[in-house]
Amino acid sequence: MQPQPLSQSYVHGASDTPLIGMTIGDLFDRTVALHGGHDALVSRDQRLRYTYTELHTAVNQAARAFHALGLRKGDRLGIWAPNRAEWVITQFATPKLGVIMVNINPAYQGSELEYALRQSGISTLVLAPGFKSSDYLAILAGIGPEITGAPGSWRCARLPDLREVVVLGPAAPGMRAWPELLGLAREVSEEDLAGVQAAQQFDDPINIQYTSGTTGFPKGATLSHHNIVNNGFFIGETMGFTAEDRLCIPVPFYHCFGMVLGNLACVTHGSAMILPGEGFDPLAVLETVQAERCTALHGVPTMFIAELEHPRFAEFDLTSLRTGIMAGSPCPVEVMKKVNTLMHMPEVTIAYGMTETSPVSFQTKIDDPLEQRVGSVGRVHPHVEAKVLDPANGQIVPPGVPGELCSRGYPVMLGYWNNPEGTAAAIDPARWMHTGDLATIDQAGYCSIVGRIKDMIIRGGENIYPREVEEFLYTHPAVRDVQVIGIPSRRYGEEVMAWIRLKDGVAGDAEDIRAFCRGKIAHFKIPAHIRFVDGFPMTVTGKVQKFRMREISTVELGLQEAGDVTA
Repeated sequence: MQPQPLSQSYVHGASDTPLIGMTIGDLFDRTVALHGGHDALVSRDQRLRYTYTELHTAVNQAARAFHALGLRKGDRLGIWAPNRAEWVITQFATPKLGVIMVNINPAYQGSELEYALRQSGISTLVLAPGFKSSDYLAILAGIGPEITGAPGSWRCARLPDLREVVVLGPAAPGMRAWPELLGLAREVSEEDLAGVQAAQQFDDPINIQYTSGTTGFPKGATLSHHNIVNNGFFIGETMGFTAEDRLCIPVPFYHCFGMVLGNLACVTHGSAMILPGEGFDPLAVLETVQAERCTALHGVPTMFIAELEHPRFAEFDLTSLRTGIMAGSPCPVEVMKKVNTLMHMPEVTIAYGMTETSPVSFQTKIDDPLEQRVGSVGRVHPHVEAKVLDPANGQIVPPGVPGELCSRGYPVMLGYWNNPEGTAAAIDPARWMHTGDLATIDQAGYCSIVGRIKDMIIRGGENIYPREVEEFLYTHPAVRDVQVIGIPSRRYGEEVMAWIRLKDGVAGDAEDIRAFCRGKIAHFKIPAHIRFVDGFPMTVTGKVQKFRMREISTVELGLQEAGDVTA
C-alpha cells in the first residue's frame, strides 16, 4: 500500500522489525555464537586480524582485566586514541561490566582533555602514546606532573577522580602498558565475568560522547546500550548488511560515525570491521579496499573527493564495493555520480543525525534515486518519530516548509552527563530532541537539511538558507566546493558571504560569480562578499566550522562593530 501524502511535517518509522532488547555484551556474544569463524576485525597498520571467536577472547580478557583493576558498574573509563584494535576491544569490553566508556577526541589538547576528564569523572584512562603531532603523554604530564610511582597509587590534584592510566605502548612512570593490564585478567574468572555481565540492563548508560560545541564547553551526550545497539542494527539493515560484508572504516572511532555507523553496524550483522589506519589517508583507503575486498566504505564527502582525486586512483580495483555511508555535510551531485560509478558504489547511502540521537534518525535507502541521495537525507529510520516546527511559535509546519527538526524515540540520549540544565534545554517534556537544524520534510517523507538555525541568515528581514545558495553555486562550472555564511552588516544586519574552492586551473573572479547569480536567484541571496580559498576550517570528523569562517571574515572585513562576532 502506498503511503498517503503528508498533511503536516510529521513522520514516524513504522516497522515490523522489533527493537533489540539486549545489552552490547549479550549482543556481541550472540554474534560470536552465530559467526565465530568469520573475520571480525582487521587492523592493517598493526597487522592484526581477528575472527569473531578470537575477538571474543580478546574482549573478555580485557573485560576481566578492567574488573581486576577495580572498575565497576557506572564507573567511567576514558579512551584517548586514534583508530586501533585496542579501541574496538575496549568498546566491547566495558559494556560487559557496565563501565561507561568516554570517547575523547584525538585532537584534544591539554585544557580540553582536562575538562573531559574532570567533567565526566574518569577514573581510568586508556591512551595512545600520541597521534599525528600530539604527544599524549606529554600533554597528560602537563596536567598532572605528579604522576609517578606505582600504577594506581598516585593522586593528581587537577584530576581528582583519575586513578589509573593505561598506555597503548611503552608505559611511563605511574602508568601501565596494555599488556600489563591484560595480565590482570588471570585474577578474574570467565564465570565471574559472566555473572557481572548478566547483571547489566539495556537501558543503563554505557557511553559518553562530547559534542564539539561551537560555543561554551562541550556537553557529554550520555547513551545507553539500547540507544546504540539498535541504531547500529538499523543502520546496517538499511545498507543491506550481512555476515559477508566487509566495511572499510576510515572515519574516527571517537565519533558516532566510526563507533556506531561503523563498528556496531558490523557487529550487529556479523560483518567485518576493516581499519585502513589510525587516521584518514586516501591512499591507505584505496589500498585497503582492494587488498581486503571491502564491500562497503564510509566517509564524509571530502574523504570521497580525496580518494577520487588521488593520483593513483585508477590503479586500484574497487569492484568489490557496493555500499557505504556518506554523512557529515551535503554531497555535491557530481561527487555522488563518481562514487556510484568510478568507485562502484551504486548503493551508497546518505545518513543524518546527531550525537544526541545515537546518531542516525534519517537515511536514504540503497535503491533511492540519485536526486534523493544528493537532495535529501532520506526518510525517517524505523521506530523514530520526527517533526518540523516553526521556530517562532513551536507549531508543526506544512510539508516543504523550513523549520526546526525534532526527533523522538529510542535513539534520544539519556541526557547530558551531569548537566541537567543543558538536558532540559535540548529535550522537551514530551522527550522531543530539538536538533537546532533547519529542515524540510516533503509529502513523500524525505527530509532535507537547509542549515542550522544559528546559521540562517536574516538580511533586512529576509530569511536566507545557506544550503539553498550553496546548491545553486555548485552549478557554476568553475566551483568545486562552496560554503555560505552570514556576516555582520551595518545596513542589513547580515549579508551573504560565499567561501569558494575553485576547480584546478581556474582563476577566481568574484564579479563573474555574482553575474552568474543575477536573474537566477533573488537579489538578496547573491553573495555580497566572496572569498576564494583552498579549504575550509573543519572538525576532525570533516564537518565545516562555519562559526570559524564567520570569525575570520568578520575580522578581515573589519566588521566587528557591526555584529557581535569576535575572533
